[in-house]
Amino acid sequence: MSDSATQTKSNWWQRLTGGLKRTSSALGGALSDLVSKRKLDAATISEIKDVLIRADLGLDTADRIAAVLGEGRYQVEISPAEVKAVVAAEIERALAPVAQPLVIDRTHRPFVILVAGVNGSGKTTTIGKLAAKFRAEGRSVMLAAGDTFRAAAIEQLKIWGERTGAPVIARAAGSDAAGLAFDAVRAAKEGGVDVLLVDTAGRLQNRGELMEELQKIVRVMKKVEPSAPHAVLLVLDATVGQNALSQVEIFRKLVGVTGLIMTKLDGTARGGILVAIAAKFPVPVHFIGIGESVDDLAPFSAGDFARAIAGIGE
Repeated sequence: MSDSATQTKSNWWQRLTGGLKRTSSALGGALSDLVSKRKLDAATISEIKDVLIRADLGLDTADRIAAVLGEGRYQVEISPAEVKAVVAAEIERALAPVAQPLVIDRTHRPFVILVAGVNGSGKTTTIGKLAAKFRAEGRSVMLAAGDTFRAAAIEQLKIWGERTGAPVIARAAGSDAAGLAFDAVRAAKEGGVDVLLVDTAGRLQNRGELMEELQKIVRVMKKVEPSAPHAVLLVLDATVGQNALSQVEIFRKLVGVTGLIMTKLDGTARGGILVAIAAKFPVPVHFIGIGESVDDLAPFSAGDFARAIAGIGE
């Protein structure tokens, strides 16, 4: 590995561990307190399981970690480091199947990415960061300001367009979002654009009429390009904890989510929810966000995430 690559990896590790500090402190601190100077017995394992569930890791993962800890270790003193190693290994095992990169299929031009999520999840900012990444890779990018409910979202996307050199298809606030999506796909197709990123209004998963409009956007896109959208990314806010599970379930059912991006992991002690989601839904996790800068949205690595959340050094 070159010096620059090693430096980049080291910088990312520092940002990741820093971003997950609230989660790792809550989880690691509780585990250390439990096992320090104690022999491992049924009561201790039960308490460890409770800590894991409170960290939003989910019942399945908590059960599995508890079972692994109990194997051959009863009535033996166990160190916090040993417990953290088991926790990290089992978290990585749960996450490895879903840690998949977002692959841009060059046979589709434009490669249309529809970005969905509830209000406040960080959709528009995430689209801007993705645009910056794709532009840095040498791809041409177009943005579609499909969150026509919020004038601020339209302006925010225009700013990202200026920053990244990506043209933005936008209309006045209150315009028909499906019509805008239709125009954007057509314009991207005519312009030979590599990637089209389509923003959408924040939909609460219990608002039927808004979810129907999202389905309409998908239908209208297909009139221009039958294979579109080629990816449907759901942006999840880590701070909502268990509520993220129902968001994944409903958006998957209605618009066929193909991948997840989890944001705001730096603002919560509930980063374990990503583990619970992975255990329940076989949906690829493409990126995680641990801060505001462009570099704080990065491809998801199961091993790095597992070690960081368990509080293990590099």
